[in-house]
Amino acid sequence: MAKTSTRGAGTTAQEIEELRDELRRHEELYYVYDNPEISDADYDALMARLQELEAAHPELATADSPTRRVGGRPLEGFEQYEHRRPMLSLDNSYNIEDLRAFDERVKRLADGRRLEYVAELKIDGLSISLHYERGLLARGVTRGDGRRGEDVTQNVRTIRSIPLRLKDETPAADLPNLEVRGEAYLSRKTFERINADREAAEEPRFANPRNAAAGTIRQLDPKIVAARRLDLFAYDVIGGERKVFATHWEGLEWLERAGFRISHRKLCLSIDEVIEFCNEMEARRDALEYEIDGVVVKVNSAALQEEFGATAKSPRWAIAYKYPARQATTQILDIIVQVGRTGALTPVAVLAPVLVAGSTVARATLHNEDEIKRLGLLKGDWVLIEKSGDVIPKVIKVVESRRAGTEKRFRMPKACPVCGGVVSRPEGEVVSRCVAADCPAQLKARLLHYASRRAMRIEGLGDALADQFVQKKMVRDVAGLYDLTHEQVAGLERMAEKSASNLLAQIEASKTRDLPQLVFGLGLRHVGERTAAILARNFRTLAGLGAASVEALDAVPEIGLTVAESVHDWFADEGNRALCERLRAAGVRTEMEAVAGGVRTEAFAGMLFVLTGKLETMTRDEAAALVEAHGGRVTSSVSKKTSYVIAGEEAGSKLDKAQTLGVRVLGEAEFKELLAGSV
Repeated sequence: MAKTSTRGAGTTAQEIEELRDELRRHEELYYVYDNPEISDADYDALMARLQELEAAHPELATADSPTRRVGGRPLEGFEQYEHRRPMLSLDNSYNIEDLRAFDERVKRLADGRRLEYVAELKIDGLSISLHYERGLLARGVTRGDGRRGEDVTQNVRTIRSIPLRLKDETPAADLPNLEVRGEAYLSRKTFERINADREAAEEPRFANPRNAAAGTIRQLDPKIVAARRLDLFAYDVIGGERKVFATHWEGLEWLERAGFRISHRKLCLSIDEVIEFCNEMEARRDALEYEIDGVVVKVNSAALQEEFGATAKSPRWAIAYKYPARQATTQILDIIVQVGRTGALTPVAVLAPVLVAGSTVARATLHNEDEIKRLGLLKGDWVLIEKSGDVIPKVIKVVESRRAGTEKRFRMPKACPVCGGVVSRPEGEVVSRCVAADCPAQLKARLLHYASRRAMRIEGLGDALADQFVQKKMVRDVAGLYDLTHEQVAGLERMAEKSASNLLAQIEASKTRDLPQLVFGLGLRHVGERTAAILARNFRTLAGLGAASVEALDAVPEIGLTVAESVHDWFADEGNRALCERLRAAGVRTEMEAVAGGVRTEAFAGMLFVLTGKLETMTRDEAAALVEAHGGRVTSSVSKKTSYVIAGEEAGSKLDKAQTLGVRVLGEAEFKELLAGSV
């Protein structure tokens, strides 16, 4: 709960100032450090009390009060504002050679003088200029064309990671004309929430967080801006028309002290260190809570920045290293339907091949019939597609302006496109399914899933072999893999004696996989890799899991009623129970492997662990199993409630967050020592 011990003692003015200080502190904890101390309801109660007092005593209102974030009446438009110092765009580089060429140009300009670079994440948002007058936020302006922008002060005030009053008491904070530049953005989580809200309101979805942020900052109603929860990373500070600090790095450190959020960054003594940072952050790109599209590289010395100057468009002392684009425009040539292991019919767009995120994309999932209707998609449409990390590319929106009138409507087939079986779409569900038990497409998909790396890890069992197993009726379920003979496998197309031996060795090795991999490999609906591990570790044997009631399943932490009913229904089927018995008879491990030392304890009871990076002697799944074997829980995100972060090589943003929050970080050796002490 919020502190209230001094409130009510003294004058109304004192209470108002105490409330303001308390709200500012909680805003900083929540929006800058992601470490809240009170609930949203408690925060709202504090804000409501302050609003009540300020309304009753308007003579005590101030420009930096937290109540000024709430937003006033809608604007009629935005006034233009001319930047005192142009907000120039950066030259772009797309490969390492471009970065080295930039380094050579800068070295020539430096003429033998020592150089340092600051490498910062290039946040995928929009640039904002914030003007402070003697420490108080006076104006917020968009970049515009670099010379003139739009005054969006009311909207900027709603961004809670922007201090209305600078915290730091150094002379810089007291300058009459201090300008802070930053990048306004939306987190991935917030972006998805906004799009879900727009979809529910039958409004078009935003294509990406950058477009959503740009559309938000130019809303005429500040209350809409406040509801969308924009955020900001500061990246520069200027006094009048010149830099305030001797180096860019000092400026970033001051911004942090003044109350701003600063993105991940590194001070680099050479271009090789810059390149290392660029590669490291590209590998961690998908683990970040926000979108980045590259790294910005700047000469650290403010004096050299001023000396090197700029062209008409870009500074000579900075460059943007851009990662491969994740979005592209292409045409849908056709829509085909694939059948999955549960019989689900999934429409897939066949695309004119296009380069996205460094690879050529020729297909994109359309998920289901409702998604096609929501997009308003027709065969032949031009579309914007997106690819993020290892995720299958998806269609973001239709480019309706490019329609030629020859496009055709898609209709989901009434019969299975593989076996001709009946297709059913149960009421309340968005997925159509083939209900034929002998559908070969389902069997093939089940075999591939069972053999996948995250399940039973049968190397060499790919599309071509699975097709032959199904077409030649060599297996009728995953247990049939263990009945295959060398003669059968060697007689298949493109299989030699050695290849057959290798495959059978892989199938034999799969018998030793642990129970979580088997449960995941069976492909129960709603049971992903994480859920399979939780179920296996709670019930310990396949027989125990199969005998569990819905109530017992639902009682397991992180297992909801939907999963509980799905698991219970799967094991209630006679054919599935027979499959489990055949797997056991074939020698597949159906019991949980004993933990290290053969002992289970409650030494970690009540503790929360987060795993990040690559461990040397165990996988993260194995580390998670050890934590849970001793009563602990593994979560995916770091918070002040986290007990330990276990960090391996190439640890990502979770390590940074742990260090910010003061959470204890253990290396692999220390983790093993902790385990040894728990038994």
